Amino acid sequence: MDNQRLCQFLEEKTSACKVLVVGDIMLDKYYYGEVTRISGEAPVPITRVHSSNEKLGGGANIAYNLSVLGCQTGLSGFVGDDAHCVSMVEKLADYGIDSAGLIRTDRPTTTKVRIMSGNQQMFRLDFEQVGAVDETYAKEFQQYIAGRLNESLDCVIISDHDNGACTEKSCAKIIELCHNHGVPVVVDMSGHNWVNYAHADYVVANMKRVNQVLLQPVENDDAAIEKAAHYLMRKYRVRNVIVTRSEKGLSLVGNDVVKHIPTKAQELFDVLGATDTIAAVLALALAGGLNPREGAYLANLAASRVVARVGTYAVTREELQGLLREGTM
Repeated sequence: MDNQRLCQFLEEKTSACKVLVVGDIMLDKYYYGEVTRISGEAPVPITRVHSSNEKLGGGANIAYNLSVLGCQTGLSGFVGDDAHCVSMVEKLADYGIDSAGLIRTDRPTTTKVRIMSGNQQMFRLDFEQVGAVDETYAKEFQQYIAGRLNESLDCVIISDHDNGACTEKSCAKIIELCHNHGVPVVVDMSGHNWVNYAHADYVVANMKRVNQVLLQPVENDDAAIEKAAHYLMRKYRVRNVIVTRSEKGLSLVGNDVVKHIPTKAQELFDVLGATDTIAAVLALALAGGLNPREGAYLANLAASRVVARVGTYAVTREELQGLLREGTM
């Protein structure tokens, strides 16, 4: 791989790329503390909180990944009329992400609250309403995407977390609209509804999501992954599958391309957010005219930095350029 050429791409091309992230978006809230004793009210640990923070999650985290790489980024999805939405909008503005596509609904803004002690998650609270959104909201969502495509986009990412934005009908319409404009679609799936992604250009899935729909789970080796990916492509009519394989890197499998890309040797701390990063970097590469192999290579390189951190983490353009110059892959 020509690392110098990829460095040049990151330096000169990313700021011109226009990518829209659509689908399930959320806010992640963290409370950090230490467990001091067991409660006298119930047999549960008491965590004394000393700090907290909020991060963008789901599709919003993908948008954040794109923004720190210098991409012109927009976000569309469903939020509620609540304090969590206000916080999300403020963060999007801070990162220069266009939030005009947020659709206000009568549902709560999906929010995950995690209680942490050291690096260990003690408890999680989910504020959400699952199931398909009302048809009126769904039409507003699709109309916004259609309008952005008419204005000009280079790539669209669908983020599916089973929260109701990415129904089969909605995904089919989005993919149709994108292809009518010659715009590739990358799906970052954290749900299980492969049938929703028919005709998508790229579906990014981890081993768990792949094995969930196979009659017999496969081992994490090249030949088995390749065979499984081709099966998924035929069964669900998707064009390419990217399988994230934790410490073994990732595999890009399509009708015209098969590429198994190992990650550099390192300790694996946390895979949280890795597929978000891979989807973001792949979409950015496609938006800028790189070929799928180059996009997968860059995405895997970025993910190697993410999994070495605890919690979600976005790799900056400068970090990615530094990894390329080191020739670490």
